Amino acid sequence: MASLAVRADARPGRVSRIDRGWSTVWFSPPSGGTAAGVGGDVVRVRNIGADVAVGDWVVVSADGERVETVLPRRSAFVRRASFEGQRAESHTIAANIDFVFLLHAIASPPNQRRLERELVLAFDSGARPVVVLSKRDLIEDASEVEHRVASLKAVAPDVEFHVVSSFTGEGLDGLRQLAAGCRTIALLGASGVGKSTVVNALVGDTVQRTEAVREGDQRGRHTTTATSLVALPAEPIGSAGWLIDTPGVRALSLWSSGHGIERAFSDVFDLMDHCRFRDCKHEEEPGCAVRAAIDDGRLDPLRLESMKRLVAEEAALEDEQKARLKAEDRRGFRRRKT
Repeated sequence: MASLAVRADARPGRVSRIDRGWSTVWFSPPSGGTAAGVGGDVVRVRNIGADVAVGDWVVVSADGERVETVLPRRSAFVRRASFEGQRAESHTIAANIDFVFLLHAIASPPNQRRLERELVLAFDSGARPVVVLSKRDLIEDASEVEHRVASLKAVAPDVEFHVVSSFTGEGLDGLRQLAAGCRTIALLGASGVGKSTVVNALVGDTVQRTEAVREGDQRGRHTTTATSLVALPAEPIGSAGWLIDTPGVRALSLWSSGHGIERAFSDVFDLMDHCRFRDCKHEEEPGCAVRAAIDDGRLDPLRLESMKRLVAEEAALEDEQKARLKAEDRRGFRRRKT
């Protein structure tokens, strides 16, 4: 803390919600099963000059009016925010997380391309991704469940899967165990996949509003409007954990340039290691192990194309960020000259 010039009497708290420039900060949370900002030792302060995200550990100013210091993050789920023109900005959805639950409704057709993108961002966050397939109770045919799980596992090698039902309670204990030891879980997914229902089931109380599914596609309606930190109850896992619930996300654009793509497409990268040429483009080159895997049915060509699109998106983002930094340096140089 000394390197951050934190006051000797400072008491770190955790950001549980952000509303239009204000942060709700917990210093001692309630015993569990409580939504952000309800119960426990809590204050509401301004975020003046502070880049704050839900899950951050912060120090509040001595007068109790604002966030004074944001302590270093050990992990963060970051995407590219909506932007105007060529100005790209990052949006930190959740900070200091141990797991990212990527929620998909098993009652809906599997969306492999979205899951691949989510996995890239999750691996880049520094947390461990876990795929959670909700609404198991809406499919009676066990073979259909197996088929849909297999479809998503094909694009998520070595990633842990859980099939759950908030209605029957099936699979929820496995999720609770991951939160044991005061771990923090970020829950992400598109609108209508049942995030709020899963949160309420894990907590054992109604902390998030839910609505009935639509008859046509068995999807829920958007109910979560702000990211919030929820304290999970100590029972039955033996020690309380944290859950960060997020609003439904329609689009997820890449931001950081880590090893997310390599880890999310580990099967493709393993094949690339066996190509004859190190600069193989995996198109028509002789001795291409990737094309050979596609030809004999071991690799879906759509997966290769998906990876290429993400690589191109990441490269374009890097170029954009470099151009922006260069422009800022030029503006700073002109100001120094004058």
